[in-house]
Amino acid sequence: MKNYIKIARPDHWIKNLFIIPGIIVALLIFGRDIHNFLAIHFFLGFIATCLISSANYVINEWLDADFDKYHPVKKNRPVVTSSLNFSYVMLEYAVLVLLGLSFSLFINLYFVLIEIWLLIMGFLYNVKPFRTKDIPYVDVLSESINNIIRLLLGWFIITDHYFPPISILIGYWMCGAFLMSVKRYAEYKMINNPETAGLYRKSFRYYTEKSLLCSSLFYSMCATVFTSIFIIEYRIEYVLALPMLIGLFVLYFHLSFKEDSVVQKPEKLYKEKSLLFYLLAFIIMLFILTFVDIPVMTEYFRIHKL
Repeated sequence: MKNYIKIARPDHWIKNLFIIPGIIVALLIFGRDIHNFLAIHFFLGFIATCLISSANYVINEWLDADFDKYHPVKKNRPVVTSSLNFSYVMLEYAVLVLLGLSFSLFINLYFVLIEIWLLIMGFLYNVKPFRTKDIPYVDVLSESINNIIRLLLGWFIITDHYFPPISILIGYWMCGAFLMSVKRYAEYKMINNPETAGLYRKSFRYYTEKSLLCSSLFYSMCATVFTSIFIIEYRIEYVLALPMLIGLFVLYFHLSFKEDSVVQKPEKLYKEKSLLFYLLAFIIMLFILTFVDIPVMTEYFRIHKL
C-alpha cells in the first residue's frame, strides 16, 4: 500500500498552491473584499486539484517505468523497483479521478471543466500515441499549460461569471515554461551523458545545454512582457515590482547551475533559503502595492498612453 501511495506523489501537492495567484487576480480585478472569499471553497478546490494531479502522477509513474530506470534518482521509484499490479494502479487512478471531480462539483461547473482539462493534459502528456513529453519544446509547453489551468482553477473559485485576461494567462503559462525548461537543463546537466539522457527522456535526444538555456531565456522574456501588459492595464503600481520579478527569474536560473540542483525537484524548493527569503520579500512588496495607490503613476501612464 505504501508504494501505491508513493506513486500518487502527495509530497508534490504543494505545487497546487499555484492556484492562489488565480484567486488574487480575480480579487484584484473585481475589487472584492477578502471577507467575501469563502475559505471552504478554497479548501475543497485545493483538495480536488491535489487528487486530480495525483491521478496524473499515477499514470505518469506507471508509463515512465521503462525510462526512469536510466535516471540516477528516479530509478528508485516504486514502479521501477517493485512489482506493482496494473489493475490496482488503474483502480487507484479511477478512484482519484472520481474523488477529485466529486469535490470539484462543490465549486461550480467551470471549475469541474477545468479539472477535466487538467486530466486531459495528463493523458496527452503521458499516453501514446500523443505522449507530448517526448517531443522537444512541446514537452515544456504542454506541461507548463498546467500553470494556466491552475490559475483558472483559482479564478473560478472566486467567480464563474467572467474569464481572466488573456495577458495574465499567457504570462503565467510562459512563467511555467521557464521553470520547466530550467528544470530540463538541470536534469540534462546532472545526467551528463547525452546518450543516457536520451534513453531517460526522448526529447533529450534533440536538446543540448545551449538550446535549453536559450529557450528558458525566451520563456522568461515572454513571461515578463505579457505580465507587464496585464500590470499596466489593471494595477499600474505593480510596475515597481517588475525588477524584483526579473530578479526572481535570475535567481532561479542561477540555482540550476548548482550540483544536483533543487531545481530538478520543485517540491523541494523550500529547502533553498535564499530563494525563500527573496520570494517572501517579493510577496510583501506585491501586498503593499496592492493596497497602496500611487496616483502620480496612474496619471503619468494615462497621459503617455494618449
